[in-house]
Amino acid sequence: MQLLSPVNFYVDANERYRELVKMKQKVEERFSKAPAGKIHIVTSERRTQFYLREESSDKSGKYIRKSEEKIIRTLLQKAYDEKILQLLNIEIKHLETFLSTSCNISKRIQQIYSNYPAVVKTNIHPIDISDDDFAKEWCSETFRGKEIADYVPVYETNRGERVRSKSELNIANALAKHGIPYKYECPLTLRNGKVVYPDFTILDIKKREEIYWEHRGMMDSEDYAGHAVFKVKEYLRSGIMLGKNLIITEESTANPLGTNEIEAVLAAYFR
Repeated sequence: MQLLSPVNFYVDANERYRELVKMKQKVEERFSKAPAGKIHIVTSERRTQFYLREESSDKSGKYIRKSEEKIIRTLLQKAYDEKILQLLNIEIKHLETFLSTSCNISKRIQQIYSNYPAVVKTNIHPIDISDDDFAKEWCSETFRGKEIADYVPVYETNRGERVRSKSELNIANALAKHGIPYKYECPLTLRNGKVVYPDFTILDIKKREEIYWEHRGMMDSEDYAGHAVFKVKEYLRSGIMLGKNLIITEESTANPLGTNEIEAVLAAYFR
């Protein structure tokens, strides 16, 4: 399905608007407390001089001595604030116009598809869909995961999935609790054609991109650790990089993965 790229400029515009209004109030308050008059700056190759023009008709002004640093700083700040307020008002006005007239058109485009019943959706090729619809379609894609041998201890998630360890159980339940779409051991074909099974394939709904989470649970084992390093190198050659679209957590017998650490990872990537 070819869709429009996800955008967040409406959110950005709202955040920018709120920030500008807050900043304008702060600058206006400082400007109102400044002394009367305007500073006039005269520069030459040798020095810079400052004059106070108390009236607009005053063309020369009163000389301000260098020792009067506080007055100079205050008046210079006032002159700066006056120019800043002019530009803040312009941008605020433009953002008000944009936000009031656009009515978030991108959301309305997405909503057209969302409002149709499922039988209609199957006969339409939309140009854009909502995050909820995108997540539902992503989750509905069928796949065949990696088989788990009978001798492996049974750990069942809150969604009824079987995983291989207690830490994977905690990761899966944390993802589900926060409403983050994921697939457990979904096959992934690397650039070299090799098929691997990341522990978790996670959908970043806002970016509409997949992130892979590998939990390395037996770092005490030299063979296991060596295989884990090799797997990361394979990911790297396929453009899957740590800190970008690859999450790695580790544990050993003496240092198990804590639920607080899982929450910290989720907060860093998805909130």
